[in-house]
Amino acid sequence: MRRLTMLFALVLVTVFTFAQDDYKSNEIQTLFSNQQSLGFYGSFSFGYSQIDGKDALVSGGRAALIFNHSTAVGLAGYGFVNDLENYGWMNENEIRYSLAGGYGGIFIEPILGGLKPVHITFPVLFGVGGAGLVKHYAPGFWDHPYYDSAEGDFFFIIEPAVELEFNLARFFRTAATLSYRYTSDIDLLGMDENILNGLHFGLTFKFGKF
Repeated sequence: MRRLTMLFALVLVTVFTFAQDDYKSNEIQTLFSNQQSLGFYGSFSFGYSQIDGKDALVSGGRAALIFNHSTAVGLAGYGFVNDLENYGWMNENEIRYSLAGGYGGIFIEPILGGLKPVHITFPVLFGVGGAGLVKHYAPGFWDHPYYDSAEGDFFFIIEPAVELEFNLARFFRTAATLSYRYTSDIDLLGMDENILNGLHFGLTFKFGKF
């Protein structure tokens, strides 16, 4: 009788344990429950694009919270300038123009396999920005070129991206980025209204708690 009682008690404990585990695995999880992981990161990036058929430098940064290793949400900002060769030597009294500006906003970044050493993320930026024609002119042979803004316009932007990300350390990741800019129409003298639409290739360096 004593052995049967002990066996029955053991069965009850086993069933109760499995029931508890099953309940926890099927429990509704919230953003701030104990079973969720909350991380963060800050990043900076450098990239290449073509704007108006000319080479352009794009640089910027992001700051985000990471929920359960699967989704990051935060703020991002970028600046750009094209026609980089015009920032070098210029002939006397020569005038040239390049296109410069910046944009920023919020972004959402789904993360696939974030705990694996190599994985993929899909950040999407929703924001606003401004762009303007910048005039460069050299007034004299020994003088450096002067710069001033000629005209500008504001725009809305959506920039979806895909990143191949590498976990180099627990606090440091780097990613190769491919994105595409979609903007609202831009009104600049002599420029196409979709002049900023285009591909962007870059490298992103992230530091934080992942």
